[in-house]
Amino acid sequence: MAEEKQIGKITHYFSNINVGVVELSGVLKKGDAIHVKGATTDFEQSVESMQMDGKDINQAKKGDAIGVKFDEKVREGDLVFKK
Repeated sequence: MAEEKQIGKITHYFSNINVGVVELSGVLKKGDAIHVKGATTDFEQSVESMQMDGKDINQAKKGDAIGVKFDEKVREGDLVFKK
């Protein structure tokens, strides 16, 4: 299994639109494979949609807080790893 690197943390989740706010500790690009892990969360997906300040973006960097559309429910405090 490939080494996973923590790339961020979920700070908020909007359940009505399945979007989580990820505070990044590294670079994340559209199309990256990520793994979300928490107390009751554990799934993988690729990043299909990310936004910052209401605009679609293709890449975000360390320190950015971005909105990512998730396939499953995520929770505040869940960790996001890049595969």
